[in-house]
Order: sequence, then structure tokens, then C-alpha cells
Amino acid sequence: MNPPPAAKPTRKDALSNRERILTVAREALAASGSASLTAIAKQAGVGIGTLYRHFPTREALVLELYRHDIQHLIDRAPALLAEHPPLEALRRWFDEVAHYGQLKYGVAEVIHAATNGGLDDEYYEPFVRAIGLLLDAGAADGSLKPGLDPEDVLLQLSVLWRIDPARGGEERARRILDLIVDGLRTTPSTA
Repeated sequence: MNPPPAAKPTRKDALSNRERILTVAREALAASGSASLTAIAKQAGVGIGTLYRHFPTREALVLELYRHDIQHLIDRAPALLAEHPPLEALRRWFDEVAHYGQLKYGVAEVIHAATNGGLDDEYYEPFVRAIGLLLDAGAADGSLKPGLDPEDVLLQLSVLWRIDPARGGEERARRILDLIVDGLRTTPSTA
């Protein structure tokens, strides 16, 4: 007699698997942009077929991580402004962007190709608006220069995606962000 067929996973199980895959993939790809999907599935405690059901290609997985992380950064700008003075909110936001840049380092080419070099990126304008929100708040309280262009600031931040985390990335990102913030302030830091 054959055993009864295994029950299909519930929607809750599928969502839990998806979230575990994303969590493990974020860490694995941050450690190495060449992390294998098989290793990610194994570490997430799912079969490779389950991973492929959720993310049929490596690109699909990378892009889902990108969407999630970029939306998180966009959402953080007004939250940080609600909690901190504008200059501090901007710096904290930049620090989060730098952390994301470290995660993006190994997979930047995939994101760049999938978004047509950013031209087809649905998150571009919302991300620029988030920068603008932070800059406008700083200009309003006098801590940042008025009339700063958020796209210019984004171009400055884009260097973060090129910093190799394995070669002093966090420290280098901190120094670069100090330079960027100092250039945006109405009165440069004396420290």
C-alpha cells in the first residue's frame, strides 16, 4: 500500500520559504557575488526546486533582493527625518545606503543589465525623491546648502557600489561619505 500523498505546502509555508531564501541570499551574495543558488537553497533549508519555483533564475532572485532593499531605503528617508535633525537623518540614511552598496557590490552588473543601466528602473525616481526630501529638510533648517540637485548627490553615492567590501569597504565608505556630507553642508565640518 502506498503512503498518502504529501500535503501541498500552505500559502504560509510558501511565504516562509520565500522569506528564508531571500534572507539567506542577501547574506550569501553579500559575502560573495558568485554564491551558488544550490548553496543558498541548502542554507535556507529548502530544495533547489523550491528556490526555482520562487525565483526561476539567478537574475530574478537578485532583482527581488534589489527591489526589497531599495524600497526599504526609500521608506527610511521620511522615517529618519521624523526621528532626527535633517543633517543627522541624511548621514544615517547615507550609512544605510553604504551598507546596501556593500551588499550590491557582487551583483551590480546583474542589476545594471536588468534595469537597462538604470533607465528602466522603476525605483530611480522614488530614490531621487527620497534624496530630495532629505536635502530639502537640511536646506530648510540651514544645515545643508540650498538648491542641491538630488541626482548629483545620487551620482556621488554611486561610488559606493564600486567599493570592494573585502578590501576595507566599510572604512572607505565612511571616509567617502564624510567627504560627500562635508560638501553638502552650509558650513564644512572642522573635525
